[in-house]
Amino acid sequence: MNLADALSSAAARLAASGIPEARREAASLIAFAIDRDRVFIVAHPEYDLTDDEADRVRVLVDRRSAREPFQYIVGRQEFYGLEFAVDPSVLIPRPETELLVEWAIDKLLKIESPRFCEIGVGSGCISVSVLHNVPAAEASALDISAVALAVAGANARRHGVLDRIDLMRSDLFEALSPGQFHAILSNPPYIPANEIAGLQPEVRDFEPTAALTDGGSGDEIIRRIVEGAPAFLLHGGFLMLEIGAGQFDRVDQMFDREVWRSVDVLSDLQQIPRTVIAIKK
Repeated sequence: MNLADALSSAAARLAASGIPEARREAASLIAFAIDRDRVFIVAHPEYDLTDDEADRVRVLVDRRSAREPFQYIVGRQEFYGLEFAVDPSVLIPRPETELLVEWAIDKLLKIESPRFCEIGVGSGCISVSVLHNVPAAEASALDISAVALAVAGANARRHGVLDRIDLMRSDLFEALSPGQFHAILSNPPYIPANEIAGLQPEVRDFEPTAALTDGGSGDEIIRRIVEGAPAFLLHGGFLMLEIGAGQFDRVDQMFDREVWRSVDVLSDLQQIPRTVIAIKK
């Protein structure tokens, strides 16, 4: 089988499975399978695959046809200009989360020796990206999953920030001492449990459910973070939370204005209120 035939066959199978941009994904899968770039796939349609290469292509196309996310198949995802290792123990980093990272970097660069905390570190994409761009910063990064912490640690090591991040297994704030952070950052589980069944198969069937939903309304872990954060923030420190579509009004009401100086929200590229920013008095 040559590359042209492999590409046509793979694209047809992916399209039949309901995958958008099937030919582009097929080319990327084949490039990964034969350890070449996509330019080679396009430039050399006559290239004959070895038996081993053809077998690898078939296996990968089978996995993607079953709607396994491309990122888990290849084991990586780009985020904020960096490449992160990912596996099914952690959420796949998404572009909308870069909004939180960008704002946090801007604010932390203005603070001498900033220290921040991330609740629910997952792959480490938030903490590692911030540390990579704020050389004076240090972080405490918490997660209830030991496997996720191992992934975050590997990504921190890969990008040269492992010496500035303290990775701790913790249910929210339980492992922390009070009053030490300039910022608390989190992309918590915020999808209501009754919406999980309607998500695309890549998310519903493969990403870690505990990182997607609190098992209820989607508000509970957000509420616990909002109520617990003041004890761990310095005066003037800020809390940043990613939230879901339609949640801001409910989340806004969780903030005690006797404790918080201001509560604002940033919208993503689809104009969905996405990132809550609250500043402690």
